[in-house]
Amino acid sequence: MSASVNKVTLIGRLGRDPEVRYTSSNQAVSNFTLATDESYKDRSGEKVKRTEWHNIVVWGKAVESFVQPYIHKGDMVYIEGRLQTRQWEDKQGVTKYTTEIVVDDIRGLVTSGNGDAKPAAKTTKPATTKRAAAPATQEPEDFNGQIDDSDIPF
Repeated sequence: MSASVNKVTLIGRLGRDPEVRYTSSNQAVSNFTLATDESYKDRSGEKVKRTEWHNIVVWGKAVESFVQPYIHKGDMVYIEGRLQTRQWEDKQGVTKYTTEIVVDDIRGLVTSGNGDAKPAAKTTKPATTKRAAAPATQEPEDFNGQIDDSDIPF
């Protein structure tokens, strides 16, 4: 079999508000970070929480119809996409690399008090693009939109 697969599925919280820009051809693009975490017990039996940060890129109609109006720092989202590595040269001529997740589908999630996540509402993919637009999420009353300081990468 010579086919390959480049597929990423994540559920996590936004580490910062999405940044929205437009290309010279007026196509919307949004960038933000997404935190996923895991907990485990180390050899001594102590609980350890580990957070992984992902660079997320969303293109097109999903930016204007979902990302820009509805999601903010601390919101939980479901993302499907693919890994993409870019390279560029900085001002000193040093080659830099970054790996990002380019989104094909994004959905808002609502969390219960116990941390379980479920879809906020039924979402549909627009017929003209693979990138999905979803309706607004409705936050639980006890959610304050904050994440722990230990979750922020800077």
